[in-house]
Amino acid sequence: MQVIPVIDIRHGAVVRAIAGRRDEYAPIETPLAPSCAPLDVACGLMALHSFETLYIADLDAIEARGENSGAIVRICEAFPKLRLWVDAGIRSLDEARDRAQSPCVDPVIGSENCADVASLEPLRNDSRVILSLDYLGERFLGNPLLQDCDAFWPERVIVMTLARVGAGAGPDVARVAAFAKRAKGRRVYAAGGVRGMEDLHALKVAGAAGALVATALHDGRLTREDLLRLAQK
Repeated sequence: MQVIPVIDIRHGAVVRAIAGRRDEYAPIETPLAPSCAPLDVACGLMALHSFETLYIADLDAIEARGENSGAIVRICEAFPKLRLWVDAGIRSLDEARDRAQSPCVDPVIGSENCADVASLEPLRNDSRVILSLDYLGERFLGNPLLQDCDAFWPERVIVMTLARVGAGAGPDVARVAAFAKRAKGRRVYAAGGVRGMEDLHALKVAGAAGALVATALHDGRLTREDLLRLAQK
């Protein structure tokens, strides 16, 4: 069961996500880092555990009001062996290919930004591309074809339940299990609501290959010892 820490960046700072209500996101205060600077937070997470992968959501790019590529490049330079899954609001095939130019970045296509599914279809066979199926409550964000037709799915799929992010409500295990059953050998990752080891165990039983986690790491509900035990299994 892979744990993938999450960094949400807005206006050059890491913010604490709350239930998908982006207007309420504020700069993070965490015992893992001396500031909310993206590199500081990344360093704090890597000091906690030698993670193989870090997920970055560039909220300014997702909302089409700027971007934080400089911060992402600095993290790449500081941790050249770290894989970065980057959601930067990809809206076209060209944008996805541009993101893939960086050797340490795997581009994440978020369904909320992907209206023209057909234009992205060639990427489903690209091993570096990741699809995020985004939900706000029961509402799917994006073209319904992406959730209904697994022929569009690449090798890795994130089931993103935004309303549970940072809300302490637990992950949507049933939804993750439903997608895992349809995955046909693809790897499914859960995002949103993980509170600790019990939730990770439930997601593993449901068929998830891993989970994206933020709050539980910063609040100490997933400890260094927990992460070591997971890595040794």
